[in-house]
Amino acid sequence: MMQQVVDSLIKRKDEQQQKMIKGRVVLMKKNVLDLNDLSASVADTIHELVGRKVSLHLISSVKTDQENNLKGKVGREAYLENWITTTRPLNLTTGDSTLDVSFEWEEEEGVPGAFTIKNFHHTEFYLKTLTLEHVPGHGPVHFICNSWVYPTQKYKADRIFFTNQSYLPIETPAPLVPYREEELVRLRGDDDQRSGKVLEEWDRVYDYAYYNDLGDPDKGEDYARPVLGGSSQYPYPRRGKTSRPPTNTDPNSESRIPLLMSLNIYVPRDERFGHLKMSDFLAYGLKSIFQFLLPEFKDVCDSISNEFDSFEDALQIYKGGFKLPDGPLLKSVYDNIPLEFIKELLPTDGEGLYKFPMPMVIQAEDKSAWRSDEEFTREMLAGLNPVIISRLQEFPPKSNLEPKVYGDQTSKITQDHIRNQLDGLTIDEAIETNRLFLLNHHDTIMPYLRRINTTTTKTYASRTLLFLQNDGRLKPLAIELSLPHSEGDEFGAISKVYIPAEDGIEGSIWQLAKAYVAVNDSGVHQLISHWLLTHAVIEPFVIATNRQLSVIHPIYKLLHPHFRDTMNINAIARQILINAGGILEATVFPVKYSMELSSAIYKDWVFTDQALPNDLLKRGMAVEDLNSPHGLRLLIEDYPYAVDGLEIWSAIKTWVKDYCNFYYASDDTVQSDTELRCWWKDLREKGHGDKKDEPWWPKMETRKELIECCTIIIWVASALHAATNFGQYPYAGYMPNRPTMSRQFMPEPGTPEHDELSNNPDKVFLRTITARLQTLLGIAIIEILSRHSSDEVYLGKRDTPEWTKDARPLEAFDKFGKKLAEIEERITMMNNDKKWKNRVGPVKIPYTLLYPTSEGGGITGKGIPNSVAI
Repeated sequence: MMQQVVDSLIKRKDEQQQKMIKGRVVLMKKNVLDLNDLSASVADTIHELVGRKVSLHLISSVKTDQENNLKGKVGREAYLENWITTTRPLNLTTGDSTLDVSFEWEEEEGVPGAFTIKNFHHTEFYLKTLTLEHVPGHGPVHFICNSWVYPTQKYKADRIFFTNQSYLPIETPAPLVPYREEELVRLRGDDDQRSGKVLEEWDRVYDYAYYNDLGDPDKGEDYARPVLGGSSQYPYPRRGKTSRPPTNTDPNSESRIPLLMSLNIYVPRDERFGHLKMSDFLAYGLKSIFQFLLPEFKDVCDSISNEFDSFEDALQIYKGGFKLPDGPLLKSVYDNIPLEFIKELLPTDGEGLYKFPMPMVIQAEDKSAWRSDEEFTREMLAGLNPVIISRLQEFPPKSNLEPKVYGDQTSKITQDHIRNQLDGLTIDEAIETNRLFLLNHHDTIMPYLRRINTTTTKTYASRTLLFLQNDGRLKPLAIELSLPHSEGDEFGAISKVYIPAEDGIEGSIWQLAKAYVAVNDSGVHQLISHWLLTHAVIEPFVIATNRQLSVIHPIYKLLHPHFRDTMNINAIARQILINAGGILEATVFPVKYSMELSSAIYKDWVFTDQALPNDLLKRGMAVEDLNSPHGLRLLIEDYPYAVDGLEIWSAIKTWVKDYCNFYYASDDTVQSDTELRCWWKDLREKGHGDKKDEPWWPKMETRKELIECCTIIIWVASALHAATNFGQYPYAGYMPNRPTMSRQFMPEPGTPEHDELSNNPDKVFLRTITARLQTLLGIAIIEILSRHSSDEVYLGKRDTPEWTKDARPLEAFDKFGKKLAEIEERITMMNNDKKWKNRVGPVKIPYTLLYPTSEGGGITGKGIPNSVAI
């Protein structure tokens, strides 16, 4: 009898064990990330001891609950185990903890499709993954979470996470459909949040707002800026909503938070920088430079001189360094910011001298190679702004500015200026054989030039005419510098044309003409090529994707890695960089008109033109050629950005095509995808609302349209941003090569400045371009912006191998990674082939800005991160 009882108990225990599913959770506790939050750690320990723990419920994807509106059946409550005693396994990332959890689960309930989690602790934690070790009949099940989970009282509904299985809306198991739809409603924001509730850090609301927080009119008229977005005068992409109240002075402008609270500007918490990312240093560094180091830099410039006396003097900030005064402001930096951040920001030697790293452009033995005409033109094809140059298709160059407003803006470059520089060709022959090119900064700048030149800036609109030589290099033919007519804009431009010269005063004037072009190119690069065309235009896609595509939607899984940290870096930019009186206005030539100018350029933005092949065709840098590998032929064969870019573009598109075709069997599948339709509508009508009526928007009705659109999004967020960002310090870290301001006009004959060109041309050059103070501030910023973070995830990589359950997409992604590795080998081979003159150039910098990976973090001048993350 006793044996029967024992056998019965054993059998019952075995049956119970068979119903148990073992799970493993990986998370990061807040007290591990924030050493100052010891009180939170103690409180959470007490909560654990008194039974206030972290609970989880599995949700069936098979069985419904009749009493809960046919939602997936919710399993019994389970708790994370050993919260107090858990230590970090050796194979996990620093700060990670792994905890066990045991679920009671009947086999008839099928495979869990989701789980809810309640955090009864005092503070939040970062939930990375949940893995169910073995679900009967299904094997292991993975949940990729990557989200901050706050105490349960912060939420109106339980946090829910889904498995790594992708579903189109129509294919979603019926028990999961309500959970899927409800989660999207929460992410869009409820009525309370829309009615004016201030968004808190734990809120998970993705919504749109105008760029109405750049100005600070309460500080005075000098700090007022127009609202960008929502009008035909100032169209702009939308930014993330923050819900701050309006200013007292202007109800249409959103109030700003104090500078010291810059890190607290609202973005959904999951969009904030990860704890390993060096952008913690970025944020501290930006605040330090602007609030503390700017006065210290000014003291340096006041005590020495705000002018560089010579190029050797300019080199001292890299070679000899400079010492900041030991003032109270600098002391406050040391008191409030960890010393390692200061050392990273401004590396010192043993004597307290602060030295910036030597930029690549002056690392070659010849420190003046950057001044050559060859390097001047090469950087238009392989520098940090290789996306402006276009082919000249008519002579003289024409203007697209409205003649009734701006008069005749046709170029004043004549045949006499260039006829003897075309290797024996006539101008018509040079145009017909695709040998003439143009770097055009005329129409972009001319409408703002009159106002810009009333500030500290004194500069010109410019056109630079170029000739393609037989060896593939460009040579400059002429530079045209233009000013608005003194009697009014309607009278056209006053222009002067300068031609190359090497010696004497003509050579000095030519060097100044190139400097004015570089000033324009630097400003256009920073405001348009970099900020507007990557950072600003991508943010609406981030918001729309989170609002309208479920985390289990295959297109969400495809695009999500390419949105990492974008909202956060853009929020910091609005707070410190592009705001009124911010760093950009202090260092770039359009000053207070900078963002307004970028709005004017957005008027002509076309989404489909952001595809690299379309961009090259539009600029006349390529022609269609079905016999060529990419369907087009480059008219400058040695165009490193385009050559490498087309390889990257093609690899991305192949990957996207393989991925999308797996989930969408036909065009009908695309058309029946309700979430996809809502996503595209939200993006067009709200995210890029000022462009909603444009006819060029794809209708998103075919697989071809879906593939092309996703390819463009990934290209812009990854490769285009990398090409225009990570070359900043290598090329512009030495300000004379890429000056950002000009402070006086070209010296005119008969003036003392013109006479000085004969005696001390370098001094005139340096007095014309960016002054010492703006140089120190500018290069301190771009040193930060050019750095890869220590936890960078590069194109072709994911932060977890279980990001999807589907085998074929995983195989396609592996193929994508292998293709990128092949491209790396090809780039290295071409950079070592002396046939290609534009890939290295006089300054001896190999073109690696589209080299997919980079070793470690820091300034490497190569590597394509997945997203606009810096």
